[in-house]
Amino acid sequence: MKGLAFAAAALAFVSQAAEAKTLKVSPSADAQEALQTALLDAKPGDVVRLAAGRYVLVDGLSLDVDDVTVRGAGPDKTVLSFSGQKGAGEGLLVTSNRVTVRDLAVEDTKGDGIKAKGVDQISFVNLRVEWTGGPKETNGAYGVYPVSSTNVLIDKVMVKGASDAGIYVGQSKNIVLKRSDAEFNVAGIEIENSMNADVFENVATHNAGGILVFDLPGLPQMGGHSTRVFNNKVVQNDTPNFAPKGNIVAGVPTGTGVMVMANRDVHVFANEIDENQSAAVMLVAYQQPFDDANYDPLPRQIVVRDNKIGRNGWNPQFPGGADLAAAAGGMLPPVLWDGVTVDPRSGESPEGAGQMMLSDGPVMNLNLPAPSEMERARPEVTPTLGSGPLPEPPAVSLPPAQAALGS
Repeated sequence: MKGLAFAAAALAFVSQAAEAKTLKVSPSADAQEALQTALLDAKPGDVVRLAAGRYVLVDGLSLDVDDVTVRGAGPDKTVLSFSGQKGAGEGLLVTSNRVTVRDLAVEDTKGDGIKAKGVDQISFVNLRVEWTGGPKETNGAYGVYPVSSTNVLIDKVMVKGASDAGIYVGQSKNIVLKRSDAEFNVAGIEIENSMNADVFENVATHNAGGILVFDLPGLPQMGGHSTRVFNNKVVQNDTPNFAPKGNIVAGVPTGTGVMVMANRDVHVFANEIDENQSAAVMLVAYQQPFDDANYDPLPRQIVVRDNKIGRNGWNPQFPGGADLAAAAGGMLPPVLWDGVTVDPRSGESPEGAGQMMLSDGPVMNLNLPAPSEMERARPEVTPTLGSGPLPEPPAVSLPPAQAALGS
């Protein structure tokens, strides 16, 4: 019976492939209707092919069909312009599985650039998302934004001008984010409440913060863990933070290189981190009040090793930062840890609290008794911090067909 089922599935796949077609769309006065109609009419296996040119769009687009590729002629040739968008939604919303969006640009959306929600095997390849007026609080929050998804590939993506995070992956599992560029965003790259992520060979520059790995309370998926951040260039993150007031990233100090907050099993290694005025690497507990009994606000099992760390931390943009830099001789050490090891709700240290292996020293441990109590800091600088090795998370493996897209 299993053999018959496999044969039936194989025949169905072959039949689908044989019937697959290309739906071609070109720039025109009715491009909005033509493009959305193609996305609605597409069948599994189809390609929606966008010719080179500029598409002037006034409403967001959506795709809810599995196994579809949306493909342009290149991010410098096929441009979807949403500067006249009427609503506040995203440019393109994907809610179906095994979708690839590639080789095009999205500009000036009122909301997020390209969003995928609740899907499996979503791939973003060779894209540009940009707010062409430069950094502004009124820009959309996220450029490329997969959330609540599994098997996420982001490869050769450029995002500029997002008022929250340029490339953001939230509440997702099994993520490969590589060979991409984030510039002039609040956060360049952010992995939030996610599990099993490889972030490598990217460039984060001229953002307020370069690469963030966060875990936040009150969300359907918490307990983010197992992220590797390696072989990235995190340099000259110097754009003043322009996030709308109240956003969590509004608290990211301008000039932050890599920041890990309330996450577990995060390894930061073999990166170039240079010319970030606040800090090269910051490890902090979640600082806001919260009621979620299942949330752990502390970073733990963090490794920082073998990075090429240049001049950072000469003008920290957070309360008390100038005094800390002065006490350290005018510049913060490469790694700054707030030193919080006690859960503010219970007054006890959770399992793994304070478990670090920080070999890219010197390391400054602030020894804070609780988050946000900077006035009670007892800074201690040591050459390294940690007593033993912590195992590295395994490399992320995507399904073969999806992995081949990013080869």
